[in-house]
Amino acid sequence: MRHTIGAVLAAATLLVPASPTLAQTYRFGVIASGLERPVGIAVEGSDDLYFTEIPSPGVGGAGNGVSHLDLESGTITRLSNGEPEPTNIGLARNGDVYWTCKSAGVILRLVEETGAIEPFATGLAEPSGLAIGRRGAVYVTEIPTPGVPGSSGGTNTVSVIRGDHKRVISMGEPEPTDVVVARNGDLYWTCKSAGVILYRSKGEIGVLKAGLASPTGIALDHKNEVLYFTEVPTPGVPGDQGGQNAVKAIHLKTGLVRTIHLGDPEPTDIAVARNGNLYWTCTAAGVIVEAKRVRRW
Repeated sequence: MRHTIGAVLAAATLLVPASPTLAQTYRFGVIASGLERPVGIAVEGSDDLYFTEIPSPGVGGAGNGVSHLDLESGTITRLSNGEPEPTNIGLARNGDVYWTCKSAGVILRLVEETGAIEPFATGLAEPSGLAIGRRGAVYVTEIPTPGVPGSSGGTNTVSVIRGDHKRVISMGEPEPTDVVVARNGDLYWTCKSAGVILYRSKGEIGVLKAGLASPTGIALDHKNEVLYFTEVPTPGVPGDQGGQNAVKAIHLKTGLVRTIHLGDPEPTDIAVARNGNLYWTCTAAGVIVEAKRVRRW
């Protein structure tokens, strides 16, 4: 059954301000509730959603896990149990599912063909954000020194892993939190404590958007035209109690920023289905929210 968050979402339909791409109507609702601190989220096509739960960060065998949600039936299936901190999820084109396990310093992979869960990369330093490129490259952020820039001794990085080879492509940001890769190889990541979204294109790194309030989750639409992200300056505080958390979008061609939703107590990570529907985890409320695209105008 689909529910609403009551005071948080108010079962409302929100009209996004006019823009060639972002002028859409969304209807909000909860598609999964009673979860234990859901964090990472990813969508394959328009029917299959994957998410992590971390009720006990850093504690192995304590209920942390990775699950699949069938968006047609609403059925939730647990895929993995017991990792100490399964954080963010990436999906490969061949159906393999990857996730970072932050406190264990590893990336794990669920192999579609065999159903086996195996280590993909080990010896990482607090891996967090994760994205899979079209040709199988795995992009990961590592945050061993959150909030500390390289100029003050921070050792946070954004890297790419191809086979057995790992290469650092950015170093020195204070908190590269989550990452997404476009079809052309351009990379975007949130830097939470610095309040910016950075990008890497053709080997050059720059700031896409500054002055943000603790940007956290990030995702691209399937046309790679709109970048969606969450801001979580007041984690755990809903809008009716003064919370300022938001879900927003940037049109990459125009640079226009639009607000999709306000008032969620903790919109941590976000994903975009092929049909344009948005999904995000609300960690504090223990739910997954759907912004269902109703129509364009």
